[in-house]
Amino acid sequence: MNTASMQLAQSGLLALGLFVAAIAVFAVLAGSFWLGNRIKLSEPPRPRPDEQPHLPPEGPVHEVRENREPDEVPVIPKGGRPLTPYELTNMQTRPSASKDRPRWAKGTTGSFGGGGLGAH
Repeated sequence: MNTASMQLAQSGLLALGLFVAAIAVFAVLAGSFWLGNRIKLSEPPRPRPDEQPHLPPEGPVHEVRENREPDEVPVIPKGGRPLTPYELTNMQTRPSASKDRPRWAKGTTGSFGGGGLGAH
């Protein structure tokens, strides 16, 4: 075989390889479309307009802002032992009597290690 016929055979194999690769990509894309369609058909139908959520009769719900205070930790009787975390109940909170929003001290960032100058 001469060099020209070998180059022609190699280019033919290259073309065949690219054609097979293109068919494989097409098969993967078609399979993914088919699988996605099967999954979509197995899902429950979308809710109808009458099944959609509606506003309550009294209108839209608005945000309620309130300050909360924690319940106090029980006082240890004289000579008694301290309570362990397992002996404490879930510490509940209650609404605060004060309606003022808590503010940070002047000159502080309000966060621990915030890098501010701090209160001087």
